[in-house]
Amino acid sequence: MSPSHSHSKPEGLAVDIRNLWFSYGSVCVLQNVNLSISAGQKVCMVGPNGGGKTTLVKLILGLLHPTRGQVRVLGGQPSARRKYVGYAPQHAAFDPKFPVSVTDVVLMGRIGQTNVLGPYRRSDRLAAGEALEAVGLGDLARRAFSDLSGGQRQRVLIARALASKPELLLLDEPTANLDIGVEADFHQLLEQLSEKLTLVMVSHDVGFVSQLVDKVVCVHGSVAVHPTAELTGELMQDLYGHDIMLVRHDHNCQDHSGDPQPHHE
Repeated sequence: MSPSHSHSKPEGLAVDIRNLWFSYGSVCVLQNVNLSISAGQKVCMVGPNGGGKTTLVKLILGLLHPTRGQVRVLGGQPSARRKYVGYAPQHAAFDPKFPVSVTDVVLMGRIGQTNVLGPYRRSDRLAAGEALEAVGLGDLARRAFSDLSGGQRQRVLIARALASKPELLLLDEPTANLDIGVEADFHQLLEQLSEKLTLVMVSHDVGFVSQLVDKVVCVHGSVAVHPTAELTGELMQDLYGHDIMLVRHDHNCQDHSGDPQPHHE
């Protein structure tokens, strides 16, 4: 699948992982991972700390390479497709004393989009402005990034990722720093974004994202895919720990080996 920046619904596979193993030295973190994410899907990735979520994201971004197996992103090697992938971390590492504006932060998302050296072009600034409008912060373009609330900073980081006009958007804990009262607007934003790209969120807040995503990917050394479900007390049973106990392990859901997943209700 060749990357395309049209506004039509994307097609093909955005992520295709086959028989993947990854180790840090002698410590195996991921084993026998098979995962496919169709273009245009909305996916939530969950799992306990140390379960391998961050490692899997880095593999998709091309920042790490498999010990064994294959990772394909948008039809090619992750490192070759990185310019078509947007990533918004949970926290931004910055010096609060450094005088960087909101627009300056968003413009960083344009780095690497062309081979042209020198100052940002008009098209870069237009893309940054559109990204800020998309996350509802157009009126804060000239504000100092350090003056923003945690939720506003999170949206600026998403705008930075959107400024590259990605086909695949990875969000790390996008609801972690949201201001009270903006979750409905944020949910609407994610819905709008998912109409034009593939959305993968790493989140413990399954109660929020379950209304949005197509499937939940549980990462705990290996990977299993589960359907989301209504959040009731009866469904708060999960193999992976208290912080993601809102995932339904349905007996009709299968992993990528074709074997039925155990029924836990």
